[in-house]
Amino acid sequence: MDSFARLPEECISIVLSFTSPMDAARFSIISHGFKSASDSDNVWNRFLPPDYQQIISTSVSPVRYATKKHLYFHLCYSPILLHGGNTSFSLDRRNGKKCYMLGARELLLSWRGCWSWTPHPQSRFSEVAQLKCPGSIHIRGKIKTQTLSSNTAYAAYLVFRLAERFNGLESSRTVIRFVYPQLENSVILTVEGTEKLESEGTGKIAQVRGDGWMEIEMGKFYNREEDNREVEAWLIEINNPGVKSGLIVEGIEFRPV
Repeated sequence: MDSFARLPEECISIVLSFTSPMDAARFSIISHGFKSASDSDNVWNRFLPPDYQQIISTSVSPVRYATKKHLYFHLCYSPILLHGGNTSFSLDRRNGKKCYMLGARELLLSWRGCWSWTPHPQSRFSEVAQLKCPGSIHIRGKIKTQTLSSNTAYAAYLVFRLAERFNGLESSRTVIRFVYPQLENSVILTVEGTEKLESEGTGKIAQVRGDGWMEIEMGKFYNREEDNREVEAWLIEINNPGVKSGLIVEGIEFRPV
């Protein structure tokens, strides 16, 4: 390690750029020489997505940063809003892969008149959707695969809350599919008690996120480099025709697994 530390800073930076963001951050605490090399823009530019400049240029608010390392962690912990404020973008802090959340306004909701639009103090978006509807539920979010990081396994997550009183949400089916050619992957979601949503297909239970919302995995897919199509995430409930209420939807998030 001592011999490695005596290398020119530029050489250390090149070596660190082939590690991971978390490894580079750890090296910065070893010594002053390592800190200077691991904090360099050359290292962190490699960890940022190739099209990061184009992405942040479309942010609804200016994205200010002093260094590429600062920008990297800013995008990890402070998602930026795109597309008129209805989509958020962030990075997976482990590897710099892209994460997108489609806000409720970007989703296709069945019976739009049965959804009320309201601000929520803990939402990153200006409005969330709350359900009060007789009949079936369809919630669909879709994203172009070229928008996501290539050669990466992704999952879609429903980001939601359940109001203190909810009704008619006992069982729903989720589907992940590529629009063309079709490839479907489905699971069954069941609600058991307040804010307990469970997937019969994966055995996973809804979890509390760091931002205070709940999420549950809707399904997974692999985004290959040569893919150029759309992927859809659906939540469907058609078996219970009664009144449904209490589901508060913030959005659907696509992020690496």
